[in-house]
Amino acid sequence: MQVFHTIADLRYYLLLQRLQGKSVGFVPTMGALHVGHLSLIEASRLANDLTVCSIFVNPIQFNNPDDLARYPRTLEADCVMLDIARCDVVFAPSAEEMYAEKPVLKFDFGDLERVMEGKFRPGHFNGVGIVVAKLFNIVQPERTYFGQKDLQQVAVIRRMMIDLGFQMEHNVCATLREADGLAMSSRNRNLTPDERQIASHIYKGLCNAKEALVSGKTTAEVQEGMTAHFAEQPAFRLEYFEIVHAHTLQTVEAIQPIGETALCIAAYLGKVRLIDNVIF
Repeated sequence: MQVFHTIADLRYYLLLQRLQGKSVGFVPTMGALHVGHLSLIEASRLANDLTVCSIFVNPIQFNNPDDLARYPRTLEADCVMLDIARCDVVFAPSAEEMYAEKPVLKFDFGDLERVMEGKFRPGHFNGVGIVVAKLFNIVQPERTYFGQKDLQQVAVIRRMMIDLGFQMEHNVCATLREADGLAMSSRNRNLTPDERQIASHIYKGLCNAKEALVSGKTTAEVQEGMTAHFAEQPAFRLEYFEIVHAHTLQTVEAIQPIGETALCIAAYLGKVRLIDNVIF
């Protein structure tokens, strides 16, 4: 496995590989890897000659400095995991390498970023858009791989790819979960043992809401049920629960065709902010 820290070295290496006719799959991450990330590596390996994984904690997508400071950084352990998973290339640049100058470009994703994560984390998706566009330009993959857990990020990147004319294939892979249903996330390691024991209430709440919709309850009734569910869990602070169209992320009042309704949630458990979603 090759590890690169500079854009120039990575580009030169990938150029040599492309001259040999090799296709490239790309998995962008912020590190602190888990099995969910490795499933993206596996999906890329099955479809491409070469798999590149970036590890970069992007400072400009954090609107909370404390959240940025708490984000786990485990590059050495991540590289061991990626080597075992047979990833071909790791790109782990510094912030100075990625941002030689402070970006002045601003992305506006319209209604996609005015709800859910965008509503509570202003500026977040501008930072996501800038770093992903830069990484796409650096790696120039044939295919990219993202996890469904970050559903709004997936929608924003899809929009950016369309608007900017990126031609690579955009693959979204299913969320992997722990045995109790908690979505795998780099942030989970920040939970205390006691918090980890109850963290699965987020997924249980989503499953209860989905069942309630299937049974014929209105979206308003389901919203009330979710609020009540978390009122009984004082360790949590529910930030939002939304029933939306899976692609536009706009609120819906009835179940949409198969694959088009998403139940999305964000909640704090102690100091850790967790997000999750399920799609019909």
